[in-house]
Amino acid sequence: MAYRIGVVGGDGIGPEVVAEGLKVMSAAGVELETVDYDLGGARYLRDQTVLPDSVLEEWRSLDAIYVGAVGDPAVPPGVIERGLLLKMRFELDLYINLRPFKLDASDDGPGHDFVVIRENTEGTYAGEGGLLRKGTPYEVATQGSVNTRMGVERAVRYGFELAATRNSHLTLAHKTNVLNFSGDLWQRTFNEVAEEHPNIETAYNHVDAACIYFVQDPQRYDVVVTDNLFGDILTDLGGAVSGGIGLASSANLNPDRTAPSMFEPVHGSAPDIAGQNKANPIAAILSAAMMLEFLGADASAPNAEVVEAGARIRSACDACTDMTGSTTEIGDAVAAKL
Repeated sequence: MAYRIGVVGGDGIGPEVVAEGLKVMSAAGVELETVDYDLGGARYLRDQTVLPDSVLEEWRSLDAIYVGAVGDPAVPPGVIERGLLLKMRFELDLYINLRPFKLDASDDGPGHDFVVIRENTEGTYAGEGGLLRKGTPYEVATQGSVNTRMGVERAVRYGFELAATRNSHLTLAHKTNVLNFSGDLWQRTFNEVAEEHPNIETAYNHVDAACIYFVQDPQRYDVVVTDNLFGDILTDLGGAVSGGIGLASSANLNPDRTAPSMFEPVHGSAPDIAGQNKANPIAAILSAAMMLEFLGADASAPNAEVVEAGARIRSACDACTDMTGSTTEIGDAVAAKL
């Protein structure tokens, strides 16, 4: 039975890299039924549509959502980010943002392989705050950070569960010395859940120290869990030290599977090279591999062949990481290895 996948090619290079991801999944022998959605900056500029509630309801019947890239410099800041991406995360309860970072050992260094878990529905991105006396010399802006015990605990628990499948090490990154309310909640929750996992080694880093370690000593990490804002920053840095943000994949997960999860490359829409067949599709293809691995691991309908297809795609991408060529040439090369 084919998986039903919602496809948002989006803007700029988005449709180009998504096409290569779909090509590679087909080459891996995975049967998909795709439903295309015209959403993103170009759609907003055309008729002010961002993400209709009717589309959200359609998505609830899908198995997953695959996004290329969204954003157009002509759209006011925040319109697409909050109206499409954040609305999707909040409404579908995509509370785990999962980003893997791997760099093979070379003459330049020992390499690394770690994963960052970013809590994806709370923190400063929850939208609590406002403006007073806007446009006057007395303007006041507030932006709160919303952290619930439920939201923190489920992210932390996911971190411990993932660490148990890897190298049994979990690091909490926060700023407990200054953010003594939200930081205290995160630290207490982390410590309490750690007691249930005596076989997992734990560590704590202030987020500014973690930035240094990401650059100087990323080998110390296995799994890192952190809040929404810190995770946004750390994951971009993780991409920068792992071959570049253009190779970074991501998953926005609903681990409870009460709604479809969303998978997308981290890079932007790159309108300056759109339509020129220049974009590297590896990040989009790796995001497709994450999607297959997640779909196949559904305990209610496990599919080892689909999980294995995701792993084969990942290995094929590893073999093509240093390849230069057009978007379609790189996609063809990955597909050929399958």
